[in-house]
Amino acid sequence: MQIELNINGKKHSLDIKADEFLLDTLRKLGYLSVKRGCNTSCCGLCTVWINGKPALSCSLLTFRADKKDIVTIEGLQKEAAEFAEIFTNEGAEQCGFCSPGFVMTVIAMKKELENPTDDEIKHYLSGNLCRCTGYMGQLRAVKKYLEVGQNEGSR
Repeated sequence: MQIELNINGKKHSLDIKADEFLLDTLRKLGYLSVKRGCNTSCCGLCTVWINGKPALSCSLLTFRADKKDIVTIEGLQKEAAEFAEIFTNEGAEQCGFCSPGFVMTVIAMKKELENPTDDEIKHYLSGNLCRCTGYMGQLRAVKKYLEVGQNEGSR
């Protein structure tokens, strides 16, 4: 099956199997930040953006992304670096395996929600699981990151 994907602004014409998942396609193309975790859409490690919205690539057949814009964390390096600095300063570092999917979701949240409450933040992040840290540091970092965006907009 011939399809076309636009990944981080680069067009790819591919011949894929009908039952191929987007996670496998992305990794074959060298986008190794997209990780395989649960393989059941529960952990968020495989999060990418499709047309600007977070999507779980482990459960999305690649043909469904035909002619769509896909963004991995490689395509959000500036935003990811900004969040990583805050994340580290709040003592919420992760091992790196969960981080790309988590960061993709946080950056999407910043674009989508305005002044979210703690419950809205927790709900938005409910599909991202971290196996090596607690969640309080992450929540502090996310709130601080969202406040940074609000301060920048008022300058």
